[in-house]
Amino acid sequence: MQILPTAARLQAYTEQARQIGKRVGLVPTMGALHDGHLQLVQAARAACDEVIVSIFVNPTQFNNAEDFRLYPRVPDADAAMLGPAGCTALFVPSVEEMYPQPTVLRFDFGALERVMEGAHRPGHFNGVATVVSKLFHLARPHHAYFGQKDWQQVAIIRQLAADLSFDLEIVACPTIREADGLAMSSRNRRLDPAARAAAPRLHQVLAAAAGQVRQGVAPAQVRAAAEESLRPDPLITLEYVEVADAQTLQPLSEYMPGRAVVLCLAAHLGGVRLIDNVVVED
Repeated sequence: MQILPTAARLQAYTEQARQIGKRVGLVPTMGALHDGHLQLVQAARAACDEVIVSIFVNPTQFNNAEDFRLYPRVPDADAAMLGPAGCTALFVPSVEEMYPQPTVLRFDFGALERVMEGAHRPGHFNGVATVVSKLFHLARPHHAYFGQKDWQQVAIIRQLAADLSFDLEIVACPTIREADGLAMSSRNRRLDPAARAAAPRLHQVLAAAAGQVRQGVAPAQVRAAAEESLRPDPLITLEYVEVADAQTLQPLSEYMPGRAVVLCLAAHLGGVRLIDNVVVED
């Protein structure tokens, strides 16, 4: 596995691969890797000759300076995991390398970003779109891999790729969960024992809500039941729970035949913000 610390090294590496007909896969991450990330790497390895993983804690997508400061950083452990998983090159740029000057570009994804994460984290998706655009330009992958735990982010990135005509395929891989149902996340490392014990409640509530959706319970009632279920837990502060169209992400007042539904939530547990979702196919 090669280590690529600069944009120029990354560009040279992928250009050489493309010239000899190799297919390039990209797995963008912010490090603190877990089995969910490794699933993305393995999926890329199954379809591509070169698998590039980027590790970059992107400051422009954090609207909370303390969250950025506390985000887990374990570069040596990350690198040790990636080679056996199939990574052929690791891109580890500095902030100065990715942003040699302050960026003034602003993205607007319309209704896609005015709900859920976009509504609660102003500027977040502008930062995501900025860094992902840079990675797509530098790596020129044939395929880019993302986890479905960040359902709204995947929708935003699909729109980004379509609007800017990036010549690549966005591949979304299923959420990987712990044995108790908690969605794997780098932020789980920050949970204290009590918060970690409470965290599986998030998926339990989403699973119950999914059952209600399948039974045809009205979206407003599903939201209310989920909120009521989490309210008594003193360790969980619910930020939002939403019943939305899985494609447009817009909140639903009623179900539409032939349309999948996504149930999304965000909550704080002991100062750590977690998100999760469950998709219900029609």
